[in-house]
Amino acid sequence: MEELHARLRREGLVRPRSDRMIAGVCAGLGRRLGISAWKARLLFVLALLVLPGSQLLVYPLLWIVMPEE
Repeated sequence: MEELHARLRREGLVRPRSDRMIAGVCAGLGRRLGISAWKARLLFVLALLVLPGSQLLVYPLLWIVMPEE
């Protein structure tokens, strides 16, 4: 798991300590994609409406996999 965390840190995919709502997953994804955290959250909610349930599996998985800043 440490190897995966190190790789994600190098790629800039981390959960920031600031600008969090729950775990910082959307804020981290937004930073990595170059968009604001609010836009990332909005995209997450819209994706939840299109593909119900899938994000409820993806979010906890990203929470575990994405290292903290």
